[in-house]
Amino acid sequence: MSTAVIQGIINVTGDCKACDHCTSICPTGAISGLLGQKHKINHNLCINCGQCLISCPFGKIEDVSRVDEVKKALANPQKYVVVQEAPAVRVALGEEFSLEPGANVKGKMHAALRRLGFNQVYDTEFAADLTIMEEGTELINRVFNALGVAGNEHSGPLPQFTSCCPAWIKYAEDQYPLVLPHLSSAKSPQQM
Repeated sequence: MSTAVIQGIINVTGDCKACDHCTSICPTGAISGLLGQKHKINHNLCINCGQCLISCPFGKIEDVSRVDEVKKALANPQKYVVVQEAPAVRVALGEEFSLEPGANVKGKMHAALRRLGFNQVYDTEFAADLTIMEEGTELINRVFNALGVAGNEHSGPLPQFTSCCPAWIKYAEDQYPLVLPHLSSAKSPQQM
């Protein structure tokens, strides 16, 4: 694979081992190449799901690091720097420090982030609840519309699919545009 940055998420290093594992795991067939030959990614087919990243046995596909950008922002007193974390992060962080699985380190993590210089720390947990409420309400309206209950004529069709995963949305847009009316109008928790 050639060195490339895919939508700012994945960095494919130049020393690909051409083992072909990534081509078998890619859900859209975006990676092409023969066994033993360097592979290429078709950026128009790639949905940025990261399956190639987690499955490369040689670690030649990496997350793009934003650490330097974050350090620069934290060092700039003119910037108001915020961080948004999801519940899974604090659980993984606790396990990384050999705490019991599921240990709640939310307070410690937030305190550490504030000490690092973040002006505000937001938890995605509340926004996830908002997303659930929005998607649930939308689903009820779609069901009522399907049953012919008046006042729900502008609801979308059934079945309803989540709209929270950017890779899923890109996949639907690129591969199955007829699914788009079935997507929930709710934003992801990060966007709420």
